Amino acid sequence: MSKDKKAGSRHWRALSAAGPFLGLVLVIALFGALEPRSFLTWYNFKTVTIQTGVVALAAMGMTLIIISGGIDLSVGSVIALCTVACALVVRGGHAYAAVIVAVLAGGLCGAANGFMITKLRIVPFIATLGMMGIARGVAKYLAGEQKIDAPLSWINHLMEKSGAGFLLPSGTWIMLVATVLVALVLRYSRMGRYTIAIGSNESAANLSGVNVRMVKMFVYSIGGILTGIAGVLQFARLSVGDPTVALGAELDVIAAVVIGGGCSYFTTLWQEGGPKSYGGL
Repeated sequence: MSKDKKAGSRHWRALSAAGPFLGLVLVIALFGALEPRSFLTWYNFKTVTIQTGVVALAAMGMTLIIISGGIDLSVGSVIALCTVACALVVRGGHAYAAVIVAVLAGGLCGAANGFMITKLRIVPFIATLGMMGIARGVAKYLAGEQKIDAPLSWINHLMEKSGAGFLLPSGTWIMLVATVLVALVLRYSRMGRYTIAIGSNESAANLSGVNVRMVKMFVYSIGGILTGIAGVLQFARLSVGDPTVALGAELDVIAAVVIGGGCSYFTTLWQEGGPKSYGGL
């Protein structure tokens, strides 16, 4: 390949990666021009981050899953289950334990998805579709088919615009930290490279010594944990455990990954790294 073609290819990849950000800038500029007094304010910016924080956190886990060649249709139901679990424990007077229980519930759901996919060899679409119904059903059973009111605690301050977070709500900072960590894992860690290799060609990755089952279990478990954290933030917004919340959220999360450039990010990394040698776990 000539130098001009190589330079053009690099420029095209850079433009593809920057596409979502350019689109975001154009949208902000459009609404800013239409409503400059109300839209281009710090208060409105914090409102937007609060409204998108739950989907963004779940999308971090979905990014790993989609890059590995999988899918997770259960995120909306898992978020609902985590809000119910959080509300039940908070109502018992244990706010810190509530966060742990909710995150563990999300992680267990993710691990169950990974087990069905790797051990039982169920197609990810079918496995996570089943978990969608199971998680929603368990949430409704625990909540008695109604929302669970819980007393206010420090958890509710995570999503307050006037909360204790520096400039932004604490929940937004949690989301930003998770975003950076996921990006670092994908870009620089061995597990991230294995995830990309499996999504590119699972058979080749397996023949190269990658423990495909372990990596998929890791990916789905991390996805479940991040969804559990999203459930905590959803509870912080609502102040109740609602088994009917986040209906259809999986579509928003998947759309966020695709529109946000998760697939193009995977393609760019693989093209840059090439078929390198992936040693065994």
